[in-house]
Amino acid sequence: MKRVGETELEKWFGRFLVYLKTERSLAPSTIDSYTQDLERYILWLDAAGVKTAARIERTHLRNYADHLGESDLVARSLARRFSSLRMFHRYLVEHSAISHDPTSVLLSPRLPLRLPHALPFHDVEQLLEATETDGPLGIRDKAMLELLYATGMRVSELITFPIRGFFAREGYVRCIGKGSKERIIPVGKRAIKEVKRYMDEARWKLLRGQRHDVLFVNHRGGPLSRMGFWKILKKRAIAAGVTAPLSPHTLRHSFATHLLEGGANLRDVQEMLGHSDLSTTQIYTSVDRTYLKEIHNQFHPRG
Repeated sequence: MKRVGETELEKWFGRFLVYLKTERSLAPSTIDSYTQDLERYILWLDAAGVKTAARIERTHLRNYADHLGESDLVARSLARRFSSLRMFHRYLVEHSAISHDPTSVLLSPRLPLRLPHALPFHDVEQLLEATETDGPLGIRDKAMLELLYATGMRVSELITFPIRGFFAREGYVRCIGKGSKERIIPVGKRAIKEVKRYMDEARWKLLRGQRHDVLFVNHRGGPLSRMGFWKILKKRAIAAGVTAPLSPHTLRHSFATHLLEGGANLRDVQEMLGHSDLSTTQIYTSVDRTYLKEIHNQFHPRG
């Protein structure tokens, strides 16, 4: 959006983006989404003659919602646009730019429930046991997969995980997640053993004299990328004979699902996953119910 001859509304938009970066500490990709969504909205308001925050009315939001509805956006994209609008207008209210929040007229579309895909436990075990510790890269891959399944960390958290966050003697990791929120996650003996082996036998070889704070490094001694991890996971799954669909978050989903199947408390799983809202964690109970239905249909004589 051009910054020459900014309108009052554009200035508020610029302050809002600074707020997202400095106070909310949102990921760059999330900020980019907000930026794109709100630039379109402000340009639409400008075309409608609205150049100040105080002139925004519920009618404008209702008309803009109709405008978006005519653009053939899928429900999930439309819901994200509405979320951007709500956060921006809450910011305007909190900073006294407007006296009321006009987004109350927005009714988000009903989204289909997307269940996270989790591997059956025997597939996870097969993947972990079959990952060969063939040299430094194999030792690293084994340690990464064991730690990911043991902690349920996000892939983005794993590839940026600092070596100082691993506490082998105490049996936990200190993870910095979304919004720079810190959480403590217990780690089992198997993962601790493999990570210690990686640190003792492989990491220094991969570093090649370089220094990095991150625990896991690539074959050139630098930090891993999400795509790099995805290629490693795919390679190891093929070698292990695991044919089930995989995504970068598959082991995180498996971690949560298997804990709940084993009787873990939902609040405890929420804490370990780093979900700010319990409803986000509750989706895994739907996975558990789906699994039970499949078992019932498969084995009950009148299923």
